[in-house]
Amino acid sequence: MTTDQYVITAEDLRRSYAGGFEAVRGVSFSVARGEIFALLGTNGAGKTSTVEILEGLSVPSAGSVRVLGHDPYRERSAVRPRVGVMLQEGGFPSDLTVTETARMWGDCTSGARPVAEALGLVGLTARAKVRVSQLSGGERRRLDLALALIGRPEVLFLDEPTTGLDAEGRRDTWDLVRALRDTGTTVLLTTHYLEEAETLADRLAIMHQGVIVTTGSPAEVTAARPARIRFALPPEVPAARLPLSLKAGAAGQQVEIRTHELQESLEELLRWARENGVRLEGLDARAASLEEAFLEIAQTETAGV
Repeated sequence: MTTDQYVITAEDLRRSYAGGFEAVRGVSFSVARGEIFALLGTNGAGKTSTVEILEGLSVPSAGSVRVLGHDPYRERSAVRPRVGVMLQEGGFPSDLTVTETARMWGDCTSGARPVAEALGLVGLTARAKVRVSQLSGGERRRLDLALALIGRPEVLFLDEPTTGLDAEGRRDTWDLVRALRDTGTTVLLTTHYLEEAETLADRLAIMHQGVIVTTGSPAEVTAARPARIRFALPPEVPAARLPLSLKAGAAGQQVEIRTHELQESLEELLRWARENGVRLEGLDARAASLEEAFLEIAQTETAGV
């Protein structure tokens, strides 16, 4: 992929604060045009500091960042009209209606969508005349998203976009984000919902202690971790009877097998059970999830830090 196909690039990005604390320690990544990229991080990983630099809200202590070919802080006037930002909290005037809030925002945005269109995208048409103070938490998040979209952004930053939404609202937001991606919008997403990142992201990066520990597609990140098989043995069958090749771990009659060859291991286990007349209670076999990869990183000290 050529350089001009990347709309977000960070190279050896660093961010230090008073007292010498370095929150971001040499982060480098790129986001392609028309891609959904999820930036995930453990608590205190430096994710928020990184995103604030990308959004042009702060300057890096070292390194460089480009959004649409420009420095988002020093060349803000060239970047801001082409970018939409959905913060964790919008802080809108509570006495304005939804329509008035969107109209006020649109009046400050060049090439804005019609207010009705922006509200329709996020399912707030029926709440257009309601005051912001009367909206539920989930509805306020929808309004946050509507305002981020009102300028028809080429790049969209979404910070915890589905916090406070019910299951239906979350799925609707996912569908909207995919539709925006399919029409060419580049999306950088931060979220604590790992299912959301696994479902939406074309690629992702996981930060820990100020550095990126792993990056790739969700499938690539999870493929490096072993699958697991869990089951319970009958009381009269000790775990020691299991084939040694399965390398099972057991706590009493509860057994867990970790394997990079899920199908082969499962076939061997079931063959053993059939040949020995053993019933495996609660048998559960599944590939590694993004949650497991994330938790493994969260529980491990970053090498070299």
